Amino acid sequence: MCTLITGTGKPANGLRKRVLLLGATGTIGRATASALVRAGHDVTCFVRQRAGPGGGLGEGQTRDLLEGATLRFGNVTDITSLRENGFNDERFDVVVSCLASRTGEPKDAWAVDHHANLDAMQIAKDKGVEHFVLLSAICVQKPRLEFQRAKLAAEKALANSGMTYTIVRPTAFFKSLSGQISRLQRGKAFLVFGDGRLTSCKPISDRDLGSYLAGCINDTARHNKVLPIGGPGPAITPKEQGDYLFSLLERRPRFKHVPVTFLDTIIWSMGIVGRIVPSLSAKVELARIGRYYATESMLALDPVSGEYDAAATPETGEDTLFEYYERVLKGEDRVERGDHSVF
Repeated sequence: MCTLITGTGKPANGLRKRVLLLGATGTIGRATASALVRAGHDVTCFVRQRAGPGGGLGEGQTRDLLEGATLRFGNVTDITSLRENGFNDERFDVVVSCLASRTGEPKDAWAVDHHANLDAMQIAKDKGVEHFVLLSAICVQKPRLEFQRAKLAAEKALANSGMTYTIVRPTAFFKSLSGQISRLQRGKAFLVFGDGRLTSCKPISDRDLGSYLAGCINDTARHNKVLPIGGPGPAITPKEQGDYLFSLLERRPRFKHVPVTFLDTIIWSMGIVGRIVPSLSAKVELARIGRYYATESMLALDPVSGEYDAAATPETGEDTLFEYYERVLKGEDRVERGDHSVF
């Protein structure tokens, strides 16, 4: 039986905290900033001067997106900027990090998922921050990729930091499962690997995840814990995602089945070429990332059996993927994939 986690995220006993939020301009970061502000916390966001995918957001646009929060500008991968512009000799009770590399490529992953978070942890500890909340990912349970290893190394450093910590490992995001909507609208088939039932997940919306992260601050039951979290169940397979989209489009389901061996061949071929053309090595890693998500479920992993367990994957929130699909097709919502389109 799964655990359903509820709550408003409002400060228990009126405990208002001074929070420094990192990674605030991504879709999850924005949702987290909004949840922190709604919960009554004093929120400061440390962001790039030109934020968003491709640096497309100017300062004014960023302020509009993060309404209610104080903004500081600088470079999170520069420890001097992080210390002087981000922390700025002020006292913070909590640091919440929603930092994530944009592509998952090794260099980017180690710079952002690992080094930037470690720098933030060290500065936070030096300045007496009580609690550090780290957004990780459920896929680190079975680490085969560099970005997963980078996230795990950051998790380990935080757990050993001496600060109160909360490590949140969410399942799949709505945006990650919505890349084929436009494809189907153009009359094409829904792509699945194998029979479309190789994997499943309990998708979580940005809003529900943001509320969950904000709720970690004053919920002591979430302190010094590694917390997998998904949206409201049941677990959904790619085949079921496609079937539902076709039903919304009032079209007969049409799937294109891609064998996993096809991905293996691509990875092998690119690996050979990558030895001759080093610039292609990053693309090989992207192909490996694609294969991982094509074959691994985003659910809690049973440490004894080594199998994914939907019933053991905790749930939170109210938003469902299928409701999101309906809103997108009605034009009431949009798919923001940005720099993370590989996922």
